[in-house]
Amino acid sequence: MKLSEIFGQDKLSLSFEVFPPKTDAAFDTVKIATEAIAGLHPSFVSVTYGAGGGTSKYTLDIAENLLKNYGVPTLAHLTCVSSSKEMVKERIEAMKQAGIENVMALRGDLTPEMEGQDRSHWDYRYAVDLVRELKESGADFCIGGACYPEVHPESADQKEDIKHLKEKVDAGCEFLTTQMFFDNNLLYNFLYKIREAGITVPVIPGIMPITNANQVERAVKLSGSFVPTRFKSLVDRFGSSPEAMKQAGIVYATDQIIDLYANGIKNVHVYTMNKPDVAEKIMDNLSAILG
Repeated sequence: MKLSEIFGQDKLSLSFEVFPPKTDAAFDTVKIATEAIAGLHPSFVSVTYGAGGGTSKYTLDIAENLLKNYGVPTLAHLTCVSSSKEMVKERIEAMKQAGIENVMALRGDLTPEMEGQDRSHWDYRYAVDLVRELKESGADFCIGGACYPEVHPESADQKEDIKHLKEKVDAGCEFLTTQMFFDNNLLYNFLYKIREAGITVPVIPGIMPITNANQVERAVKLSGSFVPTRFKSLVDRFGSSPEAMKQAGIVYATDQIIDLYANGIKNVHVYTMNKPDVAEKIMDNLSAILG
């Protein structure tokens, strides 16, 4: 099923993101975790791609398994960082063969080694280049892209960020998924601005349940997310108790999701960090709301 069909429905949806293993040795453990998450029957599951494209094979293996053996619509991430056109064409063909209908087109995270490199000679420098490649390939994918309610770390300002975002949508992105955020007002303000700029595709908020205090620093470093005082207080009060912090983090994420639904957002995506128990708790908390 294409995600555009899900987003076109009037009912609420909840989806989960998982990540593939980095090594063969970890494959079985990750496979079990992702299968447990698929077993919760989310609207769809997205499968990420490692920095520098290092886990591309595993991404497809996990996505194909969840689609064919669990009947869950899957969204396979595809990044173009450091990739040649030939490599991307091979990956597109592999996804078609696996029956994947939905692709998240991303530039991808740079590895530390790539940070200082001259990237002008790369076949793909930006996600919009990959979106165009996917459209020109003739493959019938539903294509998604990423967006940043708090501005992409490499953009000069939000105006420039939204300009590039519209280029990506005009190139063929049918929906957008946001980077994590911890204050819903940031999303509402962002949505107003992009609608004013003529971006009308569905925007799927991405929510990250923070279940241990150590996650906070890493999450902020990766995303540049603003951490509201309310959330800081939560971490200060419960961060030293693993079980209390886990429960508080799940409740905070659930509260964000409920507020989003109450304010007209129909589709929400949860970054599960491959934790089936966290995904299950959130699903349970929303059971009557999701129906």
